[in-house]
Amino acid sequence: MPKSSNGAGKSLVRATLAIHEPPVGTGTTPGALIKTLGFDFNPAQLSLSRAAQWKVTPTVAVRRGAKPEFMGPEPRSMNLEVFFDSSARPTSNSVLKKVAALLSCCEVTAKSYAAKKPSPPWVIFQWGSFSTARFTAYVSSVNASYTLFGTTGVPIRATCQVQLHEIPGKTRRQNPTSGALTARRVHQVVAGDSLQSLAWREYGNANAWRAIAEANGIDDPSRLPTGTELVLPAAEEVRP
Repeated sequence: MPKSSNGAGKSLVRATLAIHEPPVGTGTTPGALIKTLGFDFNPAQLSLSRAAQWKVTPTVAVRRGAKPEFMGPEPRSMNLEVFFDSSARPTSNSVLKKVAALLSCCEVTAKSYAAKKPSPPWVIFQWGSFSTARFTAYVSSVNASYTLFGTTGVPIRATCQVQLHEIPGKTRRQNPTSGALTARRVHQVVAGDSLQSLAWREYGNANAWRAIAEANGIDDPSRLPTGTELVLPAAEEVRP
């Protein structure tokens, strides 16, 4: 159990899980943001894994073995423990709601069902500049253990084991002008941000704001509340 006096619980940068609608089409950019789930405590540890596929064809009567052939990388997977605690507010139902939000990641969303393309949400885990752990994924399992309850029976402490699996997008490539890798990322809106300014800063083209709006299901670009989590499509996904 994380301790609030030191370690992850005192970190100034809190981990979040952005829960999005799945895309309606065949793209790999998450749909509109459903909810940003903030962690009460940062994970004390998490595990990342990835594998590569290699193929070896046996040969007959050859002294040396056959040369392995690389078939491609496997998507990443991540396991993390999420701790929620509202024991300082024993009448709060925040733990109940946050665990319910995690469990809902394994259920079909109403919008995708209505669009006749049923799918659970797509999620993006984010923890400051820890870019290795940030990728678009689906939640394959949530195991919640409630360990403390209020006087009304509402849980006020819970530990959840969550397993994420990467949803592969387009292969990352080099930006010919800067040499930097391009990929989708999540931006938290700050005061003064607009879709046009974000598009100019991200893609060098203010007119690309429509791609950001479409990726996040924004109907009114003039309303951009501070703190909103926005998915910024990769540069190669934005039409010139």
